[in-house]
Amino acid sequence: MRTKVTLVLLFLNVALFFFIFHFERNWRTENVALQVRHRVLGAEAADIRSLDVESAAPGGSFSLVRRGAAWFLVRPVAWRANPLAVNRIISDLQFLENLTSFSVGDVEKNGQSLADYGLDHPRLTVTFTSGGADTTGGAPVTTTLRIGSATKFGQRLYLLSSGGDRIHVVEHGLAESLSLAPDQLRDDSVLTIPVFEANSLNLQTAAPADLHVRIRRDGTRWSFETPILARADRTAIELAIGGLDALRVRSFVGANLPAALPSSSPLMSVTIEGDNRHETLMVGQPVVPARPDEYYAQLEGGDTLFTVRFPAELMNRLRNAQESLRDRHVLEFDPRSVTGITLSAPNQPELSLQRDAPGGNGAPDEPHWQIVQRGDGSQGPRTLAADAGAVQRLLERLALLAAVRFQSDAPQASDLENWGFNRPEREVALALAGPRTAADGQGSAGGSSVLLEVGLPTQRDNVAYARVPGAPSIFAVNPDILAETQVGAGAWRERLLRSVPAGARITGLKLSDLRDGAVLLDWKPGAALPPDRQAAVQDALAAIRTLRARRFLQDGFAPAARIDGQEHPWRYRLDATISLPGGATVQTGDSSLWIAERTGGAEQAAGSREFNAVFLVEQPLLDALWTLTYGGHAPPPPSP
Repeated sequence: MRTKVTLVLLFLNVALFFFIFHFERNWRTENVALQVRHRVLGAEAADIRSLDVESAAPGGSFSLVRRGAAWFLVRPVAWRANPLAVNRIISDLQFLENLTSFSVGDVEKNGQSLADYGLDHPRLTVTFTSGGADTTGGAPVTTTLRIGSATKFGQRLYLLSSGGDRIHVVEHGLAESLSLAPDQLRDDSVLTIPVFEANSLNLQTAAPADLHVRIRRDGTRWSFETPILARADRTAIELAIGGLDALRVRSFVGANLPAALPSSSPLMSVTIEGDNRHETLMVGQPVVPARPDEYYAQLEGGDTLFTVRFPAELMNRLRNAQESLRDRHVLEFDPRSVTGITLSAPNQPELSLQRDAPGGNGAPDEPHWQIVQRGDGSQGPRTLAADAGAVQRLLERLALLAAVRFQSDAPQASDLENWGFNRPEREVALALAGPRTAADGQGSAGGSSVLLEVGLPTQRDNVAYARVPGAPSIFAVNPDILAETQVGAGAWRERLLRSVPAGARITGLKLSDLRDGAVLLDWKPGAALPPDRQAAVQDALAAIRTLRARRFLQDGFAPAARIDGQEHPWRYRLDATISLPGGATVQTGDSSLWIAERTGGAEQAAGSREFNAVFLVEQPLLDALWTLTYGGHAPPPPSP
């Protein structure tokens, strides 16, 4: 039983397949043949190479030719054609449907002529060529269609076939696409190489500047090749090329020609090179001299004269391309690749910052830094923990260091001396990990350092001069870079001096006046104090547990604090007793801070032998000391 069912199903599937293959194929073939029979044109419209339209309407005639994949107008003006308009014409020709037709012989038998259909003097004559030796192996085929008057009903047109023996009735859409205005047939764009394709930008200005600028792309980098070797600003370059691509033809000039054509006497020539092609725009005189925003222009290789409106910003950028398109960054490096920083200044010991292992979590973007200080002849180098945040800010500042202006690209020896490079105010050397790309003389490929020299600052222009040794360029930069590259260790030292472990306790706090030995505070846990002093003690305890320096004044401990060139002797001493649990026993230790008189509303210096530092205390400790020393009142005036 199952075998019979299987055989029946198999038979039905075979029958269904035969039906689909035989009858469905015939239906599709008949449908395609019917559509072909309804088309006016056949294979001759498949590969149109040129198109010529003669129109009875004034200014309606035009000629098109295909070059490669692009279409160009050759009449009434030589210019790129609007691809949308051309595609519409080609599509209307290829899919032109014959609604009905009759032979010319039948027309003549009925006592009529081509004039009765407007075909003796057609309103439109379309001639196109198709094929050629590269496609069909033979000569191009020429086809001519004549479009006459409209039918009495239905808004349709009479069309005479290419052989002249048959009249077709067709829809009026073809006549509409062939009757487009000239400005609809032409592409109004001036340059067509997009930013992503461009690999070179060349600029040539007329005398007296007579400047030739060539900028070339290498991967994602743009670089000047002439008149200097320097990095170019990628963003500025892409904006300039984008601005050139956005230029549009304002009008084509056939009369009232300027005294000098752009091709013979250009004010500026702009060339964009792309993939195996290039385009050159030659910009001539302004159309209206008193309003230099619209210019006469021509394209290289063409005689067509047109006008184009240049945005003032784009014109200024191109005229000053040597500066406006140049990368203003003085240094080129990745801050993440820096492993060491060396700072030097006249009459000061050299300071080195070295990157240590990554942070405890192993994250590569959280490096530890340390200060390396050279010892004297009997001692080796001394290291201090550096403030990673301050070092990171320095690297970011150096990476963003930009020229206020380009001072000189060919300085004389006297210029270098006047600008302070015989003895630079600051020298910065960055050690890099791994190979890097050479640029602007900043080392060779595989080099391991980036160097920067900063010369004298000028009060008149409020700039400092900077250069990269080995490169000719001198930059005028913001003079703040001198303050941001201090050579003293205090500028880079870790501000956190101490962090008492969570299990430790501060069991005593004593504040003494060093002038007369008076004890201003002797606190033990549980001691009763007035509310204001109790709050001040708690603030002082918190500050001592996590002791931070607002700013370091001196690298080591000294008998007095030096602030703004003046000595401020220690006036107070703050002693803290810290108990550290250690198994069955408790270890205790004393920590002392020497404190000077307050020198400003938010400035009070402290010193520590333990941390070998003199620094300004942070605001919470400063406020607590004020309450504990003067009870919140102003101190008495010094005795005469």
